[in-house]
Amino acid sequence: MLLVGALHALAFAPYPLPEWALPYVQIGCLAYLARHTLQAPAARTVALNAVLFGFGQFALGLYWLYISMHEYGGMPLAMAIFAVLVLALALSLYGMAACLLARWLLRGRVSLEPRVVIGTAALWASCWTLGEWLRGTLFTGFPWLNIGYAHVEGVYAPWAAVAGVYGVAWLAAFASAGVALTVLGRNSGKEVQAATALALSLLAGVAGIVLSHVAWARAHGEPVLVRLVQGNIPQSQKFDPALIDRGIADYMMLARLAPKEAGREPDITVLPETVVPLLQNRVSPRVWEDWLAVARERSTTLLMGVPLHERAGGHDRYTNSVVAFAGDATPESIAAATLPLRYDKIHLVPFGEFIPAGFRWFVDMMQIPLGDFDRGPVGQRPLAIAGQQVAPNICYEDVFGEEIIQSVKGDVTGGGASILVNVSNLAWFGDSWSLRQHLQIARMRSLETARPMLRATNTGMTAAIAADGRVRAVLQPHVKGVLDVEVQGAQGLTPYVRWGNMPVLLLCGLVLVGGAIWPSRSSASNAPASTGGENK
Repeated sequence: MLLVGALHALAFAPYPLPEWALPYVQIGCLAYLARHTLQAPAARTVALNAVLFGFGQFALGLYWLYISMHEYGGMPLAMAIFAVLVLALALSLYGMAACLLARWLLRGRVSLEPRVVIGTAALWASCWTLGEWLRGTLFTGFPWLNIGYAHVEGVYAPWAAVAGVYGVAWLAAFASAGVALTVLGRNSGKEVQAATALALSLLAGVAGIVLSHVAWARAHGEPVLVRLVQGNIPQSQKFDPALIDRGIADYMMLARLAPKEAGREPDITVLPETVVPLLQNRVSPRVWEDWLAVARERSTTLLMGVPLHERAGGHDRYTNSVVAFAGDATPESIAAATLPLRYDKIHLVPFGEFIPAGFRWFVDMMQIPLGDFDRGPVGQRPLAIAGQQVAPNICYEDVFGEEIIQSVKGDVTGGGASILVNVSNLAWFGDSWSLRQHLQIARMRSLETARPMLRATNTGMTAAIAADGRVRAVLQPHVKGVLDVEVQGAQGLTPYVRWGNMPVLLLCGLVLVGGAIWPSRSSASNAPASTGGENK
């Protein structure tokens, strides 16, 4: 089970597996766990299998966290590895709870009657999806490696516009149960009945193909030319006082490059998170004057990540922010953090951007610059730039689809985002799987919102993602470069933007209530032969 969980970890980004194989590997691995959950003779066996599966998945799938803690944070290697393993064990408990709940609700009632097969698959899918949702919500949430992200390229991907990543996760979990029940029905004389749930899963895939042709949004304004900048500043140098000026100069050089087509200057130039790795009022005014010169020379609006410091209500306030300015701004307005176009990060990273209560000792083992920020206000409006409504998000904020859709909804006066922009610094994680996993996550946000997503990262993956989730262009990771791409903004609301996670959560709740009141009956006469053999 541990090895199957580790294989499951490979399904969340291409390489080493090809992209087309990811949905099938994900469903197949989870089907293995579902089968053993349905067959297990005792609850403790269910719990052990689920923990081993989850531990294998998260220990391998999140291995890159040790890079930030050890290589760049200075934590002792043994402690960094131990921390990753403890996290993997903790995250596996959500899957364990889901499996135990499914077993308790089924209470030995698995049979090969079509309605029971469908009910069993629905219960499994609902329990697993609720486990995923809890993992993405409790303790500020950590939804990385949600099974829905394995299906960015699959036939279930178009369902994201209807029900979001948790809806895709429900369909994937239902399919995994369908596969498990089909396997359990072998040589029972009821193979067709056992495949009922799998048949419904195939129909959901066909419906997904149909949904892929639905236009959820319409074009907004004129296309804009956007430059995405990737400076590839090593994390070991980014915050080194002796090398900060060099890193800023590299980014200025890239932003200043002539456009590919003469006379077609970028309307917007997007630079990564903390591209200026100092508080804005500790930067020499000459640096801001140089940035303004770049904006004037290229006739562009610069959108960049900068940590900000200001006094508010008699208190110091520090935020991980994005600011945007054209050449007519002043160094004084930047230094004073009074620019009108600004976004302050809302969903902060535990241990990296804020310290959870009781964990100061853990953070003190590392050397993390700019590690204690204030949260930005909820409900910040998109930035009006070049005729578009641009909604920035920073680093792993784009993992939380239910939060991203708030910027797309707008408010009673309108103003919903027409373009999404993610700025990140994944140099913390080296040349690891995290870069490709994060790109898959960003693609899911485009599928959910029917909005283009632009990504400017320090080391990768810098990319332009279309409103249908396709990667239009991407820079190779760990190289210096710029990506000039024409982007068409969009307006219009998908069902997921309108309703969020509520429909999926209601579905899960109704299925669980139905499972709880499902009349108990003996399944001995209808139980799959392989199940009976397993339980002897």
